[in-house]
Amino acid sequence: MPQLSGMTGFAREVGHAVWGNWVWEAKSVNGRTLDVRVNYPPGFDAIERSVKSLVQGRFERGSLQISLRIDVAAGNAISINEELLAALTASLAKATGQPASSEAVAQLMTLKGVVETGGANGRDLAADPVIIKELESGAERALAALHQARLAEGASLKTLFAHLAAEMEALRQRAKSLAETQPLLLKEKLDKQLNELGARDRVDQDRLAAEVALSVARADVREELDRLGVHFNSLGELLAAGSPAGRKLDFLAQELNREANTLCSKSASLELTQAGLALKGVIDQFKEQAANVE
Repeated sequence: MPQLSGMTGFAREVGHAVWGNWVWEAKSVNGRTLDVRVNYPPGFDAIERSVKSLVQGRFERGSLQISLRIDVAAGNAISINEELLAALTASLAKATGQPASSEAVAQLMTLKGVVETGGANGRDLAADPVIIKELESGAERALAALHQARLAEGASLKTLFAHLAAEMEALRQRAKSLAETQPLLLKEKLDKQLNELGARDRVDQDRLAAEVALSVARADVREELDRLGVHFNSLGELLAAGSPAGRKLDFLAQELNREANTLCSKSASLELTQAGLALKGVIDQFKEQAANVE
């Protein structure tokens, strides 16, 4: 069944192995497009391509920050780079003109790369295809968990949209009821103006009827109310279809706002104007939440 997805979420996947531990963390926030940044230890450049490929196949929008941390297990084994130590000892003997003393050799062994303790280093791990495969599987699980977190947000948003849609429809029905009184209100307003000018009896009745009809036509909001109803139906279809729907919902919010603005501008009564303004307020809430949808 199609589901609505949000764009905010967090996931963490931890793994343990003989060589050490690893942690994937993935977080996502709103974004107009899909933006992915991957942080990883030196030497693991190849894994970035795999992660971005996994993201492309699962997400449409959002700003994603994905990071890998590796803690290499400490070991007791000591390895000496005999070839490097011999070269250094020979260079020292050549420079001093005498064989290197035991103290000098001990000093040389403190140089980086001569003596290494523990197990494999990070670059050794990055060169092992089995380990890379394990890390890629961990990244996939982390992204799956992030996807579920975004779906959970989407479910909450869908419930909120349903409430907002019901509120907007109630305001539309109120506006529709108030709009039915527009012709009478306009006629009464015109009669009042003529009476105040003392010109009520001097105006041709046919001309008066024509003016009233023209005013009623200009203030007719039935078309706007009908279009609002159509847009509400479209909203229901979008929510049922699931993500990606964010851009369509944002466009729909613009169309709803356009109709609400026209409704207010055509209003001939304070009550209808208030209903239109209340509708605009709910539409603003709808637009704000639409920005959270993938």
